[in-house]
Amino acid sequence: MTQEDQDHLFQLKARRKELQLARFSGLLTVAFGEDTVTYKSDAQMAAALAAIEVEISKLTRGPRPRTTYPQTSKGLI
Repeated sequence: MTQEDQDHLFQLKARRKELQLARFSGLLTVAFGEDTVTYKSDAQMAAALAAIEVEISKLTRGPRPRTTYPQTSKGLI
């Protein structure tokens, strides 16, 4: 993982934490440093959290494993 990816992961985790704290407190406005975001509904916040979770999982899961498919036959050609 590159340093840029690590920085991005750190920012995503911080945003996730802020979003969760705001959501569980019933607030619809969240501040990320100098940026402030106001969501229209809890569903919109949930969608933002889900998107962040997807990005975090992409950065932390590593390379995709290779999938192999066995080929079988009865020996008749």
